[in-house]
Amino acid sequence: MKVTEKDAIYVADLANLELTPQERVSLAKDLNSVLEFVDRMNELDTADVPPMAQISDRYGAPEKTGSDKFAYAMRQDLHRTCLPREAALQNAPDSDGTFFKVPKGH
Repeated sequence: MKVTEKDAIYVADLANLELTPQERVSLAKDLNSVLEFVDRMNELDTADVPPMAQISDRYGAPEKTGSDKFAYAMRQDLHRTCLPREAALQNAPDSDGTFFKVPKGH
């Protein structure tokens, strides 16, 4: 599938981006590059490759298996006090004192 400039405009609109004509051409080129890479990856024979939860165990503990390899990356889930509302709203561009005010979507 070839991404056209029209497709790039549609994607930019979904992301709420305003692109110059040059940026639209560049985005279409970049999206085509990504899709070409995915097509190349799809050509690989992965029938004998087992599914993996992690793509690398470079940092995992080699003596452990499965998710235990990555236990070092876990932390205890602790209850902590949250940020006071006044502090959270302090730098808000617009609020009603209780909630952030944001403009309505298109």
